[in-house]
Amino acid sequence: MRAPAWLEELVRTTPPPVPWPDVVRFAIAVPMPLAVAVLVAGGIEPGPELGAGVFGTTGALAASLAPRGGPLRDRMRRTAAATGLGAVGLLVGQYASGGGWVPVLVIALVSAVAALISAVNAALSLGSLQLLVYTALASGLVTPLSAGAEIAFFFAGAAWAALTVLVQAATEPGDPDRAAVAAVLTRIGELLAAAGTEDTEEARRGLTTALNDAYDRVIRSRSSIAGRSAELSELAGVLNATAPLVEATVATVRAGVAADPSDVTAVHALAAAVTGARELPAQRPSSLAEGPPTRRAVRHGLRLAWNVVGDPEERAGAAVDLPHLDWRTRLRDVADRTVASPDTRSFALRLALCMTVAEIARQLLPLDRPYWVLLTVAIVLKPDFGSVFTRAVQRGAGTLLGVLIGSLLLALLPRNGWVLLALAVAAGLLPWARDANFGLFSVFQTPVIILLLDLALDGGPELVLARMLDTLVGCAIVLVVGYALWPSTWRAPLDEALRDVVTALDAFVGAAFTGGPTERRRARRGTYRALTEVQTQLQRRLAEPPPISTRAAAWWPVIVQLERTSDAVTEAVIAVRTGEPAPDPAQVAVLRRAIGQLEDDVAATGSPDDAEILAVGVLAPVAREVDAARRLVRGTAPGRRQSAP
Repeated sequence: MRAPAWLEELVRTTPPPVPWPDVVRFAIAVPMPLAVAVLVAGGIEPGPELGAGVFGTTGALAASLAPRGGPLRDRMRRTAAATGLGAVGLLVGQYASGGGWVPVLVIALVSAVAALISAVNAALSLGSLQLLVYTALASGLVTPLSAGAEIAFFFAGAAWAALTVLVQAATEPGDPDRAAVAAVLTRIGELLAAAGTEDTEEARRGLTTALNDAYDRVIRSRSSIAGRSAELSELAGVLNATAPLVEATVATVRAGVAADPSDVTAVHALAAAVTGARELPAQRPSSLAEGPPTRRAVRHGLRLAWNVVGDPEERAGAAVDLPHLDWRTRLRDVADRTVASPDTRSFALRLALCMTVAEIARQLLPLDRPYWVLLTVAIVLKPDFGSVFTRAVQRGAGTLLGVLIGSLLLALLPRNGWVLLALAVAAGLLPWARDANFGLFSVFQTPVIILLLDLALDGGPELVLARMLDTLVGCAIVLVVGYALWPSTWRAPLDEALRDVVTALDAFVGAAFTGGPTERRRARRGTYRALTEVQTQLQRRLAEPPPISTRAAAWWPVIVQLERTSDAVTEAVIAVRTGEPAPDPAQVAVLRRAIGQLEDDVAATGSPDDAEILAVGVLAPVAREVDAARRLVRGTAPGRRQSAP
């Protein structure tokens, strides 16, 4: 007998590659403050030295978990946000201890503030999680240290971990910004090589992912850093120059035309030149006057990219100047994403309600370590890690296994250096486990925290069973109060992500035939980025139980068809560029109205319209794909009635 598909998706894990530099960094950075404290105290004995080591290690853990790749400035920004808001949590948590309504109000207020902060940017989103986590810890963690000393040792541990991040960045081989841009060219070569084979879908999605990563890294870096603006401008120029080559490659794959092997080789040579592994040959590929239009377009795009990669002045000139936003515009943008956003306000209400229930449970239930319930709710309900249901189930199962590992460590290891070695091993596995799934991360995170808290509180093996019970209570609160009682979370955000794809597709069609090269490039990137987001949301929803997983699965053919439609627009752009007549603006307007109706179909707000789009020339294939997408939405998407035969 086979398990349900949603359950298989929930537990499915593809083992990620081992990030050895991060493994070594975690294994050294996290236990080091505790090791120093044990050395100073002359052993593991309850006292101020041990308390100092525990708070130093918690700071090191927070600062070690914060960086998740990307430019060094982004990693340090995330580290600063996690450390700063974590220290605020340690302070606020002092007022959330004991009984009565004051702790309840403090927890509710902190939760609402954390939810609003998390909507500002990725760094503050991580910091808001640390705010909740350390508020929960400080509400129940008792040490012989003063609040000021606890925060000081916490900052000291975080500073030590930040130093190890800087050392790792300084010793990384190569430039990660250049590697991200080179990865785009490598993925282009792989997609060209896959043209006409069954591997094209996987290769195309690999190219989309590489483009997203490269633009996130280089363009965002350039907007925030002045020190390397010249180099980042050149890399941005290379990215911009690949746009015609990307379009031609997508059109080649869609047409099923085999790529010229020499073009594939030349694209990989461009990638090697960007990283500095090899110099670019002086002679660029010759132009093509004959052959399939898509092959000629690939060669044209390749020659353009060749010029830019080989000439620093061309690279700098190809970069797009980023607009400077004044403080009023930035403030309005923050307000739009926080207090003015219905989604953010809804999440703030859910988080505050769950944390309030957890605080009441902490006071009323006879739990040994009740603050662990607050800790569980904070981590599980945080929105950055995907589905609430998936996180709750995976954390519950992962923590149960983790406490079993912790119990074995507590039972078998003497209170000496072996405990520090076990802590180092568990910490070293964290960066690998977090790339797999939330449950596996919990398996190794739990022993780290149990060892720390057991040392600080002088607890025994009975702490393990208490952790299991507290975790189950926290997960139950999230599943009932934060999930089951909010039907809107069952639908969002997949439907919204689909509508975002349709909106981006409409903008792409408009820019493709009426806009300039820069506008067209941005619109195309927006469409493929929206497609990547909807794929991510689909995978999250497939791990939910029915009816959520079945509803998500019903959208899968529509998502594939939208990808085909986007590729058809790219193919039409290439056709016009290689000599085909430009489409009539009136036909473009008709096509865009049909795409607008497709958005109504996705939202189930429009009346059924079975009329086909009449288009000729380069727009005909695009019109056929839009018609097919509308038929799929009306006929197979969830919540729609099937048309009578």
